[in-house]
Amino acid sequence: MRNTILTAGAGAAAIAAAIALAGPATAAEGDAQLSVLHGVPGLTVDVWVNGDRTLDDFTPGTLAGPLALPAGTYEIAITAADAADASAPAIGPVSVNLAANGNYTAAAHLGADGKPTASLFTNDVSQIPAGKGKLTVRHAAAAPAVDVLAGGTAVVTNLANPNEQTLTLDPGTVPAAVAAAGTTTPVIGPADVTVAEGTHTIVYAWGSLADQNLKLAVQNIEGLHTAPGSVPGALNGSPDNGGAGATVATAGFGLAALALLAGAVGVSRAVRARRAEL
Repeated sequence: MRNTILTAGAGAAAIAAAIALAGPATAAEGDAQLSVLHGVPGLTVDVWVNGDRTLDDFTPGTLAGPLALPAGTYEIAITAADAADASAPAIGPVSVNLAANGNYTAAAHLGADGKPTASLFTNDVSQIPAGKGKLTVRHAAAAPAVDVLAGGTAVVTNLANPNEQTLTLDPGTVPAAVAAAGTTTPVIGPADVTVAEGTHTIVYAWGSLADQNLKLAVQNIEGLHTAPGSVPGALNGSPDNGGAGATVATAGFGLAALALLAGAVGVSRAVRARRAEL
């Protein structure tokens, strides 16, 4: 799996952490892929996997990985930066079960009550129908439920922390906005969002509405075309090598932020994320 990590506004420590988590260019057959999102504002942390420090000085807003791991059960703990060990975690420890060839994101974030928590999300890397793109919205912020609007019509409704919803969309650029659940008056947007063919874009809303520090992280999983012979093999027109590539980006939660959570009307499904409480 080809992995590229892009960050906006991240310091050297964040970039170094992302590189540290990146797995080998070619994962062993059957390995699971695990990315990690730090979505707790104001807290620089270390991330431990099975008692080993995996990420050092991991800063808020960074989404790192994926790390290739053999299938199995892993214990993830998050401590204050530069802790001697994982015996006094700020979040966790959380046990996660990774299936062979699975693709996951472990997110440390705020719950709806504003307290730090952790969720393990399973990333859908199934093939996308020819001529379509996929968009998943994950609510990982200390904020009420929201509706996502496209052209003034709600296409995602009552999305609450820590749930997610997926849309299968036609490629293109559409105007999108976010409103409080049950309303149509935008609180963010409208702004344009681009949906790419053969790509699964995953958007995480994180931070706190009360503290006015809402932000987003965006993860793109590319190369999910149904039939490489009938659609472009890659976004740049080069032949598809048969593997899915993951691109990760983080940015501020401005007009284009939660607006990225919507698209043209498509097939949607709501999925409850597995949540690990402190």
